Amino acid sequence: MAQSKSLIRQSHFLGTKIRNLRKRNHLTMEDLSARCMRVDRESAPSVSYLSMIERGKRVPSSEMLSVIAQVFQKEPAWFLDDEPEQQDITPTKGNRGGISGMALEPSFLFSNNILQIAIPEMLSQAGITGKQFAHLLIRAHQESLQNHFPDLERAAEDVGLKRLGMAVEDLMDIASDMGLYIKWVKRTPKDVVDELGISGKQLVTSFFEPPNTIYVNEILRDYPTRLKYDLSVYIGHCVLHSRDALKNVLTVGNPNSWLESGDTHSTSELNSQDILHAWRDFESSFFAGALLCPKVPYRQLLDRMGYEIDVHKRAGVSPSVAMRRMTVVSPYPHWHYFDAYGPGKLKAVYRGNGIPLPWGNMRKVSDPCQHWAVFRRLSEPQNGSSAQISILNVGDEPRIYCCESINMTDPAGNNRVLCAGIDLNPAIDAQGGDSQSIAHELQAACVTGGGSASISQPIKKDLVTIAKILNINWIERGLETDARLICSRGNVCPRQPSCYQKDEVRTNFEL
Repeated sequence: MAQSKSLIRQSHFLGTKIRNLRKRNHLTMEDLSARCMRVDRESAPSVSYLSMIERGKRVPSSEMLSVIAQVFQKEPAWFLDDEPEQQDITPTKGNRGGISGMALEPSFLFSNNILQIAIPEMLSQAGITGKQFAHLLIRAHQESLQNHFPDLERAAEDVGLKRLGMAVEDLMDIASDMGLYIKWVKRTPKDVVDELGISGKQLVTSFFEPPNTIYVNEILRDYPTRLKYDLSVYIGHCVLHSRDALKNVLTVGNPNSWLESGDTHSTSELNSQDILHAWRDFESSFFAGALLCPKVPYRQLLDRMGYEIDVHKRAGVSPSVAMRRMTVVSPYPHWHYFDAYGPGKLKAVYRGNGIPLPWGNMRKVSDPCQHWAVFRRLSEPQNGSSAQISILNVGDEPRIYCCESINMTDPAGNNRVLCAGIDLNPAIDAQGGDSQSIAHELQAACVTGGGSASISQPIKKDLVTIAKILNINWIERGLETDARLICSRGNVCPRQPSCYQKDEVRTNFEL
């Protein structure tokens, strides 16, 4: 009895460890139960009991644990709580895309009731509004699915008939056929200061008045790609949701663009309406991209253009829409995308490749890495696009990224940097290469070079092969410049000497 109670007190991670081991060895519960029966039929768990163990609803006896341990060639003590390795307790389902998941263990502390009580207090203490948290949830869902929303794609294709390069008049005709009326109004950009003290310009580009009127800012006559996007969003709302419930206001330059008109006092309170409105906005925005850049014809265009950013001109859309859709339609899933405002404010983020963030939009950090391409182009705007090969430690492993960045000015007059990038490690491994040895070699060269280094011919040859297989032209352009070490925070700077060993006051940037 004493041994059984001791096992219960040390079993908070046991279910997660068994589940992860089973999945990593490609075993079903039926497989594992059968394997256990071959070891010891008397002590082997049934499928239903094994399911309860993995969900933390039951604790196996010491005899049953010994049987399971024997199947996986582990010591029984490995399954208990003492100093669990993160990879052993991280749910496998959290690694399908985007940032890795975390183990919700001990499971009783992550019950629905406890989370419902704790989340609002957490938001209040962290200074995060309920609507911001809703968007974080949606982004995590988007990243875990690696941007695959086939129902939204089909809905957009039914409306647009898979036409690429639609004109403003085409979208106005679609809106008219749906019973929507368009009226032009005058709005001018205004200076705004957000809750973090960051100043910028905000411009209301359009808004909807139920039941059927779209008010469009006259300034969009000079920005047809933005006009097409706004019209597509409202068409999406009407196709996917009831227009009577639509209270949408579209803006540029405002990092809190999801706030409803007149909503000036966002709080940390999280309710179902926050989630519902945020989700509807996301669906309508995704629909707009799919309507303007339907998947099959847009992928064919990207293939012909080698994923050049200038493809937006051929497609008749903004660079932002073109780059976001790249992450969706590309057969290669390991993409990231940033839409950044200076200094260091991210308006939009997508991380299907799990790349850590150097900053975001919810709190400040004192040591952002200034060597990210998106950072450098914010501080020193350039004409045209530029590619960069970067090496970044993710966990304990170096990863090779390549990104393409472009400066643009939005209709409100704000400087923005759009950045699309990919993780090259999976592509290297898929071709039978050793991504870790290449990444370590490139990382060592950059450390020796003080943070950057030219890419050796053998590595360049390997990466040119990858560029041609993926058919992404800017990877080859990135190889012509020095590779750079980047970090997620200055306190883990890999450069020697570290960029952050100087006794200088650094500017606070946002995270």
